[in-house]
Amino acid sequence: MANVLVTGANRGIGWELCRQLHERGDHVVAACRETSPELEKLGVRIEDGVDVTSDASVRRLQERLNGTLQLDVLINNAGILADEELPDLDFESIRRQFDVNAIGPLRVTQALLPRLPRGGKVVIITSRMGSLADNTSGGYYGYRMSKAAVNMASVSLARDLKHRGIAVQALHPGYVRTRMTDYAGNLEPADSASNLLARIDELTIEATGTFRHCNGEWLAW
Repeated sequence: MANVLVTGANRGIGWELCRQLHERGDHVVAACRETSPELEKLGVRIEDGVDVTSDASVRRLQERLNGTLQLDVLINNAGILADEELPDLDFESIRRQFDVNAIGPLRVTQALLPRLPRGGKVVIITSRMGSLADNTSGGYYGYRMSKAAVNMASVSLARDLKHRGIAVQALHPGYVRTRMTDYAGNLEPADSASNLLARIDELTIEATGTFRHCNGEWLAW
């Protein structure tokens, strides 16, 4: 049984990750800004009031976890999506996406790093929309740029944590039918979560610092 903390756990992919982890017997800490009835029905440990854009909020999360709780896996899943198109860019929206999508995972990882042992894993749920090589359609400036930034953060974390035996990986969940995508997509949350967990389970220190699709495909930066 592993101890796993998931951010953005109250709905969508985060909720489904919590459900499947709990069902297979792992101890789950579900971190979110606001809980939901669906999350409360799972029977997992819920830590709500967690805002990944706030140093103080993330610090309180670290303090609320009991002193002996070791985290085997940290899944940075919290994220937001907005569509900015030229010529009407919303720079406040772009800043907000950077704070949640790029700085948020780094903030959470730094705060919880003392709880990650040798052999631990840090996972960042990113998007292939952050791939420079894969951008063939433009648009989505804040989302694309923030995901490219968090991809860079995942590589830096991998380099810095390798000597501690902690593996880091950026994972693309696929085009998933969630509220974030207005329920468009070609993949159900349950299937995405199942694939993500398979990738997390097989992650080793030898693969640290890599970028993969949940289906196993290796993605270009």
